[in-house]
Amino acid sequence: MARNESTSGTGTGRRKAVRYAVPVAVAGVAAATIGIGSALASTGSPDLPKISAQDLIAKMAASDTQQLSGSVRVTTDLGLPSLPAGLASGMGGKGGGHKGGSAPDPQAKLTELASGTHTLRVAADGPDKQRVSIVEQAAEYSVIHNGDQVWAYDSATNTVHHSTDRQHRADGKRGKHDDKGDKTGIGEASPQELAKKVLAASDDTTAVTVDGTVKVAGRDAYQLVIKPKQSESTIGAVRIAVDAKNGVPLKFTLSPKSGGKAAVEAVFTKVDFGKPGADTFSFTPPKGAKVTEGDGKQQGHEQKGKLPEGLPGADAGFSGSKNVIGKGWTSIAEIKGGKGGKDAGAAVTGKGKSHGSEASSLMDGFGSKVSGKFGSGRVFSTRIVNALMTDDGKVYVGAVSKDALVKAADAAK
Repeated sequence: MARNESTSGTGTGRRKAVRYAVPVAVAGVAAATIGIGSALASTGSPDLPKISAQDLIAKMAASDTQQLSGSVRVTTDLGLPSLPAGLASGMGGKGGGHKGGSAPDPQAKLTELASGTHTLRVAADGPDKQRVSIVEQAAEYSVIHNGDQVWAYDSATNTVHHSTDRQHRADGKRGKHDDKGDKTGIGEASPQELAKKVLAASDDTTAVTVDGTVKVAGRDAYQLVIKPKQSESTIGAVRIAVDAKNGVPLKFTLSPKSGGKAAVEAVFTKVDFGKPGADTFSFTPPKGAKVTEGDGKQQGHEQKGKLPEGLPGADAGFSGSKNVIGKGWTSIAEIKGGKGGKDAGAAVTGKGKSHGSEASSLMDGFGSKVSGKFGSGRVFSTRIVNALMTDDGKVYVGAVSKDALVKAADAAK
């Protein structure tokens, strides 16, 4: 059994982990994970040599695994509020997905991983070849990256989205650890990518320990535990199961300070670090499939505009300046003005002239009213992330308590 070792500032090892903790090829596909019929192998705690937190992070940083195939189960329970029936039903029209045979853009599909449990199949062979498939009850959604070609196929609608990664093709000298190797877009949900992001946030505001050993997908692993020192953080702890042999993160669990089940968990239920077959990364559009190119032109049809490049609605209503308040786990993003500005804040908080009462009634079911030196507004809460929208259109958001948001708004006044 590995003895618990701790460190609050892992120095050089952690800084390297920020750059190299997740081999790109694995990060791009690791997200894909299989799993629903394979049970997570957990047969007790394996007897492994003791290791310090600093050395375990260094082991992750030194990992050079670029080939794998397997399954990952991704479960997300952020405690997002449910939309009222009338509003929810009204969101299925324009831009509400890929109904009617529109192209299955990978970034849009990524939003589906924000709630519930999903099973993914994944494969990777270096930074040039990755495949991720989201397995659904009666359909499958796959993203295939092979050289300079990126394909996304939705079997439910028999639609294909295709793009050419010209920059990737031209830049043959790029290092193997360059994150640009991940062209699937969905790899952000992998244990590797999630681990990398948490390590990047680990500084003197963080306590890092090794908490024994565990088996994941039949492989021996150490458990790295990361806890915020800052009391205003809504995050209780992050646990990362690290493969004892090759340093690859096999399981990522984020638990809220409020307790209960994990808010985010990504775990390999099956994994093989051998070289996948070459045909794994081959794709030819099925007969009759509608193919949309990355420039927004559908074969046989012209589409208006271009396919969304980011998450749907990611910047809706807020294109103004952004500022970061604080550091570490209690960092708060402050978004000022921009598109929507005061009108957006008034609409959400019920201060508008035209539909103020309706908006206020609707938002009563989502957020709580708050006030301070900054004025007044509403706080919208999940199990991890909270957001304060003021009446004048400013937004403060972070994995912090409601009081921390109010303090930040007051200080910025």
